[in-house]
Amino acid sequence: MTDLHELDAHDLAATIAAGEASCVEVTRHFLDRVDGETLGAFVTVTPERALERAAAWDAATVRPPFAGVPTAFKDLTPTAGVRTTMGSTLMADHVPDHSAYLVDLVEAAGFVSLGKTNTPEFGLSSYTDNDVVGPARCPADPERNAGGSSGGAAAAVAARLLPLAPGSDGGGSIRIPASCCGIIGLKPSRGRVGAGPDSPTWSGLATDGVLARSVRDVAAMLDVLARPTPGASRVWPAPAVPFAEEARRDPGRLRIATWTDPYLDFVEASPGSVAAVAAARESLVALGHEVVEIPNPWPAELEPQFNVIWSAGMASVPLPPEAHGALRGTTRYWYERGGRATAPELAAALTFLELTTGRVNAELAGYDLFLTPTLALPPQPHAWFTESGDPAEDHRRELLFTPYTALMNMSGQPAMSLPLHEHDGLPVGVMLAAHVGGDALLLQVANQLTR
Repeated sequence: MTDLHELDAHDLAATIAAGEASCVEVTRHFLDRVDGETLGAFVTVTPERALERAAAWDAATVRPPFAGVPTAFKDLTPTAGVRTTMGSTLMADHVPDHSAYLVDLVEAAGFVSLGKTNTPEFGLSSYTDNDVVGPARCPADPERNAGGSSGGAAAAVAARLLPLAPGSDGGGSIRIPASCCGIIGLKPSRGRVGAGPDSPTWSGLATDGVLARSVRDVAAMLDVLARPTPGASRVWPAPAVPFAEEARRDPGRLRIATWTDPYLDFVEASPGSVAAVAAARESLVALGHEVVEIPNPWPAELEPQFNVIWSAGMASVPLPPEAHGALRGTTRYWYERGGRATAPELAAALTFLELTTGRVNAELAGYDLFLTPTLALPPQPHAWFTESGDPAEDHRRELLFTPYTALMNMSGQPAMSLPLHEHDGLPVGVMLAAHVGGDALLLQVANQLTR
């Protein structure tokens, strides 16, 4: 019999349904693996809570499809009765009294949470490190960072501590760690996943998504999450056909645009990133698709406008002055930078992003999908981002690392990182994106490439 941790969520659910393992047995198996992990994947582990929920599913006469399948929630996601630190020592003892909408949806589907996965302070970085538990490590090379900000979730899934995990993505925070850890990461279309009544979506940048090892697990979790939030006005309706079914369909022959040059002229794609796209292009052509190389269509002027919105979001957090000294350097950098932005500057930045990304996508209407590297560099050593001690240099290095992913947050397009390549023994992801609303098409081609 295959070890339980080698199974994806679908096969684990089938194993439980067939009576080959109970929900409690599966939960104990994964808790034992988490107990010995050295990757910094978790901030908090909740064995008693997990076993209690597993036992309840074992006793239930009617169970949802994924009853007893383990997962965990990112430590940015409020979870009732469970410590939720946001990766910050300022919130090291914070225990929410109610859960995010995402938690309710995932738990209603039967998944059993083992705890909270690691994230950088307030999710601001493309690498995962904090002063609560330290860095999340790349399973392929623990001396390198797992990426961020869903780095703990990605490390846990890659190391078989979990079959899948939800994450959140405001500038690449699902796709970046998915690439670093060699798994699949999906950021859905803007509005596809409702944020819930406690999570404002004024900037349109961030959304919840999923990290997993199989496309069918990604599609199934998207079905769990793609439910309109009560009272929300900026969401898609639940799909008429489940994404799990759509993902198995043939997409037909598609026209796919590809580029590898970053949109910032001081950034260069590494040989591994270029090679990964070349290999993916060959696979797509072999599948019958037309792949056309084009210049990078995105203007560099987007980057400073994105920074106005990103920093303003951080500056809106009501922190007392005495708390500023407890923030990590890069968090304080964004907090102070956002505090200097004026209301007209923020409005102008939001307008620029909306008009510019809309124009670019109108010009790309003749293409169905877009293929690029996920990252410009492979997973980096933990200290590489912060070794200068200068937060502005930290930011510059993050741009050198990840100049592709945030564009899809600016535009609202669905995008996935796929683990199709390795270079020098390290995973290198490629990013596929579709037009807004094209989540099903994206899953279909991802399924073609990974099966």
